[in-house]
Amino acid sequence: MLAELNHVIEYIEDHLTDDISLEAISEYAGVSDYHFRKIFFYLSGMTLNEYIKNRKLSEASKDLLHGEKVTDVAFKYGYQSTDGFTRAYKKWSGRLPSDVIKKGISKSFPKLSFIITVKGGNTMEFRIEDKPAFNLVGVSKRVPLQFEGVNNEIVKLAESITDEQKEEMHSLQNIEPYEIVNASYDSDTGFLKEEGSLTHMIGVLTTKNQISNLLEKVPIKACTWAIFPNEGPFPFTLQETMAKIYSEWLPSSDYEVIDVPSFSFTKMDNEKKDYAYSEVWVPVRKK
Repeated sequence: MLAELNHVIEYIEDHLTDDISLEAISEYAGVSDYHFRKIFFYLSGMTLNEYIKNRKLSEASKDLLHGEKVTDVAFKYGYQSTDGFTRAYKKWSGRLPSDVIKKGISKSFPKLSFIITVKGGNTMEFRIEDKPAFNLVGVSKRVPLQFEGVNNEIVKLAESITDEQKEEMHSLQNIEPYEIVNASYDSDTGFLKEEGSLTHMIGVLTTKNQISNLLEKVPIKACTWAIFPNEGPFPFTLQETMAKIYSEWLPSSDYEVIDVPSFSFTKMDNEKKDYAYSEVWVPVRKK
């Protein structure tokens, strides 16, 4: 995976003056847009969009230092107007582009390079399971792409589920894990957006195919799953586990993510405030 990530970095470097397509980037990485964005975020500490914007502005800063006109630089790096470029540059550097030209003071943001760093003695508990094909059935909606904190749109989705929908989901549920799961898929493709979105489903696993029009169905092919149990303060422990999966376990394991929706479930502890047991299920294959 690290080799693919570094290939993506080189692809970005070669296309800083172009509209960079997420579809092209994910093809280089060999995983879905959503999985790639997660891997990139947890390894780099920033979103893919933030990285590309920072690199574009850093290169724009060099061009300004070399005496290129603000208007030319703005359009070179994909801004629709000099005003838009000026606002973005000032927010990024704290200075106006004209200050760079007049005073020769600029800011830089170097290219990333991904390497394996061995960290001391912490191990991750996980198990590998092969699972036959099944369906995810439940309710879904488009929500903002967000890897940290509480996603308020997902909270609203959970609150919108009716008793009839809950009853049907429970009647369909016939395969482990016998829990209400959260799954995300179908992230924005095409050109990078300031704020991306994806489809989030709250539902259950079933081998049944017949469902009413109250629910939606996502077929999941037979595949191998890496399963990561975790227990602790919620949602911190769950999010920390997801970060470690993508930043530590995947780069050093014998597995790679495949283009199938991952999912998780959480069981809150009734006796401890904001404490929960969770599992993260990641679809994988041997490298």
